[in-house]
Amino acid sequence: MNICVPVENNDGQKSKVYGHFGSAPFFAICEVESGKVEFLDNGNQHHEHGQCNPLGAIAGKAVSAILVGGIGARALQHLNAGGIKAYRAPEGPLSQAVEMFKKRELPEILPSDCCQGHGCH
Repeated sequence: MNICVPVENNDGQKSKVYGHFGSAPFFAICEVESGKVEFLDNGNQHHEHGQCNPLGAIAGKAVSAILVGGIGARALQHLNAGGIKAYRAPEGPLSQAVEMFKKRELPEILPSDCCQGHGCH
């Protein structure tokens, strides 16, 4: 299973979970079982609020879940329509977020939990 974690930097398992999905500098694509991580640059990092294209950002990566500090309602709607759930991850290292996901300790982000704009976290 692949999961996507928006991160602040490309520093392997030490990469810091980013506070908002669409404006993250990088996306870490993590293969949960093997621990393999691939980093993608977010070419759409500076989009207008509400214009995030989350499925385009992770196209072809067969992602089942997103672990993030926050996400906008429109991005969540697009992800959910594509069969991808989002989970609230704490600020901290990528390795911690993945371990918490594996232990089912992260709450799912519902539409009522979404950010109202960039800078909400």
